[in-house]
Amino acid sequence: MTIDKSQIRNAATVIVLRDRFESPRILMGQRGAKAVFMPNKFVFPGGAVDAGDAHIPLAAPLPDLCAERLTEDADPTLAHAIAVAAVRELWEETGLILGRKGTWDTPPPPDWETFAATGHVPHAAPLQFTFRALTPPGRPRRFDARFFLVDADDIATDLDDFDAACDELSHLQWVPLSEARSFDMPFITEVVMAEVEARARDRNPPASVPYFKNNDEESLFLRLRGRPMEG
Repeated sequence: MTIDKSQIRNAATVIVLRDRFESPRILMGQRGAKAVFMPNKFVFPGGAVDAGDAHIPLAAPLPDLCAERLTEDADPTLAHAIAVAAVRELWEETGLILGRKGTWDTPPPPDWETFAATGHVPHAAPLQFTFRALTPPGRPRRFDARFFLVDADDIATDLDDFDAACDELSHLQWVPLSEARSFDMPFITEVVMAEVEARARDRNPPASVPYFKNNDEESLFLRLRGRPMEG
């Protein structure tokens, strides 16, 4: 099936936070110089939702509050697929597993075979829906991206072992949160960074989620609970 690159695609991005109470660090990597979307920029692992993501079983679903926020101003059937995409993209781009030990009830599809071979089933309960951003019109790729914060303590594998990562991101590293803004990153990543800083020491899912909504009519900075941003 050919994907229309001009269409807005749902996407999931994962912000892994390590040592949140001592010296917080976040996992970032650099996109390739030849990438069509955000070349050379330092970003969080993430990518588009695949059609098959809707059919992948989860050991545990998203927290109820996060699932509820995901359904606001969106197709309510997407929540499961977006959560699965977050786990898949984290695995593909970093080699880190967000999963529980277990076996699959049915044979995994090809893009999940290596994940399943580690003896894990994808696990969405640690994911906290923290930010949503729609790429502005006129860009070569447009995504409706949901950003998830996850505590590194919930990762099932060695936090410093990126050997299973694909080559989508280079220079994977744990960046001190206090130094992250010195990296060359997209504007929206900088905006999300402020939200991460505000939530670094709070383990609870956010009651409301910022939504940077750029469409053909206007740009709005909203909160998913029906309230506009203050200021």
